[in-house]
Amino acid sequence: MKVLRLATVIAATAFTAQADVTSHGVSAFGELKYPTDYAHLDYVNPDAPKGGAYMGRSTFAARTFDSLNPYILKGEPAIEISLLVFETLMYRAWDEPDAMYGLIAESVTYPDDRSWAEFQLRLEATFSDGTPITADDVVFSLNILKEEGSPTYKTAFRDLASATALSPQRVHFEFREGAATRDLPILAAQVPILSKADWQGKKFAESSLVPPIGSGPYTIGDVKPGRSITYEKNPDYWGKDLPINIGKWNFASLNYEYFKDSTAAFEAFKSGAFEMHEEFFSKLWATGYDFPAIEKGWVVRDVLPDGRPSGTQGYWFNLRREKFRDPLVRQALALGFDFEWSNRTLFYDLYNRTDSFFEGSPLAASGAPSEAELVLIDAASGLPEAAKAEAFVPPQTDGSGRLRRLLRQAGKLLDEAGWKVGPEGVRQKDGQTLSIEFLSNSPAFERISGPYIKNLKLMGVDAEYRHIDAAQYQQRTEDFDFDIVVARLPIQAVPGTELRNLWHSLSSDAKGSLNLAGVANEGIDALIEAVISAESAEQHAIAVSALDRSLRAMHIWVPQWTKGSHTMAYWDKFGKPGVKPPFGRAIVETWWIDPAKEAALKEARSK
Repeated sequence: MKVLRLATVIAATAFTAQADVTSHGVSAFGELKYPTDYAHLDYVNPDAPKGGAYMGRSTFAARTFDSLNPYILKGEPAIEISLLVFETLMYRAWDEPDAMYGLIAESVTYPDDRSWAEFQLRLEATFSDGTPITADDVVFSLNILKEEGSPTYKTAFRDLASATALSPQRVHFEFREGAATRDLPILAAQVPILSKADWQGKKFAESSLVPPIGSGPYTIGDVKPGRSITYEKNPDYWGKDLPINIGKWNFASLNYEYFKDSTAAFEAFKSGAFEMHEEFFSKLWATGYDFPAIEKGWVVRDVLPDGRPSGTQGYWFNLRREKFRDPLVRQALALGFDFEWSNRTLFYDLYNRTDSFFEGSPLAASGAPSEAELVLIDAASGLPEAAKAEAFVPPQTDGSGRLRRLLRQAGKLLDEAGWKVGPEGVRQKDGQTLSIEFLSNSPAFERISGPYIKNLKLMGVDAEYRHIDAAQYQQRTEDFDFDIVVARLPIQAVPGTELRNLWHSLSSDAKGSLNLAGVANEGIDALIEAVISAESAEQHAIAVSALDRSLRAMHIWVPQWTKGSHTMAYWDKFGKPGVKPPFGRAIVETWWIDPAKEAALKEARSK
C-alpha cells in the first residue's frame, strides 16, 4: 500500500521499450552536454602550451607514502597515482554533475532498463609498455579489485556481477539480478583498468614500491618513499589526441614533496621549494601571507569557487562502541562544540556551519519533510521519529564562548541516558566512566578540539586529545579502533552507489570503508537504495532529502564547517583556462606552465 501511495505522490518516469542505446557517453539523468563530434571540453584551453614542471606538495591528510598500489588496503599510496597513471573506460566531464565520456572505451551500449552494459574498446588504446588494452584486462581488473582489492571495492562493485570478454575489444558487464541499475553503466565505466600481464606472478594485495604499468598520461619517475615522487609525461601516451584529453595533461612532469609538519611545508613553499599550495588553515590564510614573495608579486593568492557539494566534514562518533549507541549521548556531546566561537576566534569568520550531510547541494533537506519524503520514511523501519520533523540544525551560540544553556541541556540528556555525575564530577554508568579519546594525526587540530574538550569536561565527560603518527592513524581508522575522529567524506553531485560505502550496513564492518561512524540501520539502508533506484531526478531529490534528514536525526556526528571554495597560493608561472568547471578543481588536468611568466619570475628571483 505504501509503495502504491508513493507512486501517486511522485511523478515517476515510466520507461518505454526502445532499442538498445549506443553512445559516446553516459549519465544518470538527462541528455549529455557534449555531442558525439565534440572537439574538446569547454573548460580547457586546446592550445595550452606543453612542458615544464609542476611542483606541489602532498595533500593535507597524507604526510607519507609507502606504496605504489592505490587499490589495496595495505600501505599509504602515493598522491595522485590513480589519476595520473591509471585510466578507466570513460572519464568525467567536470562541468556536468555526473556525465562520463569515452576514454579507453569509444562507446557504451545498454538496454533501456540498464540491466547490462557493453563497452567497445579503442583499437589504439595501449598501456605504457606499448601492449594493447584488451577486454581480458578489463575482466581481470574487475575480478582482482573485487577479490583482492581494498574491501571498499567489494562494496562499491557488488552490483557489477561479472564481466565477460566478447572479443579483444568488446567487454560485457552483467549486473546483479534485482539491483537498481540506473547508475551501473556509469559505475562500470569507472573501473580502473590494470594490465593483466603486469600483475602475473605478483601479489596484488601486498604493498609494493615496484612501479606498476598503467595506461595514463604519466609514468612513475623518481620515487623517494615518504619524501617525494615524480610523475613523467609519457611521450607515447596513446590518448593525447582524444577529445576528452585535448587541452589537458600539459605538464611535462609533476613533482610532489611530502612534509610531516605543516609548518615546515609552508616555510618550504615560501622559499619556492614547491610552487602550488592549497591552504587548509584559516588562520594562516588570514594572517600568514605577508612574506616577501607575496609583497613582490611572485606568489599569487587565489580563491577558486567550488560548485560541488562540500562533503560532510565533522567529528565522527564510532557507533560500534557501546557508549555511543544511545543517540541521547551523541546529541549531548555535540552540544559542547561551539562553532560560532571557533569561527570568530580561530577561523577569522571564513567558514559557515555545516548543517547537512549534503551541504552545498540543492538536494539537502530543509524544513519539514514533504508528503513524498514521509512516504519513504514511513516505509523504512528503524528510523528515529525525529526524521519526520523539521530537519535538524545545530543550535547557534552568541560566539562568546559561554555555553551555560547548552551545557545544562547536554547534562539533562546525559542524565536521561543514565550517565550520572559521580562523586568526582565525572559521568558514570554501571560503574563505567564516560571517557572519550579524540584521535588525530594533526597537531594543528588540537587548537580546535581543545576548547571542545574543555566544554565536554564541564559536562563531566573524561575527554582527551591524542595525537599519533600517520601510519598508526591510518591503521586505527581502517580498523575502526577509535572513539572520535575528524574526517571529510566526499559527496557526489548526483549521489548514488557510493553512499553504500558511507552509511550502509554493507560497509559498517568493512575495513577501510568510509563508514567511519559504523552506521548499520535497516531504514538508512532502504533510503540509500531508494536514492540509487530513483528513476527520475524528482524521485532522486526526494530520496536524498529523506536520507539526509534521517541521518541528521540520528546524531552520528558533530558537524563542522564549510566554505565552498579552494584557497590557493602559487608562484606566478602558471596559466589557466578562462573557465573553471563547477564540479572539479582541475588544476593538474587543465593548467599549464606559461613560458613568459616562468621566464619573468626566474629573472626577478635571480636579481
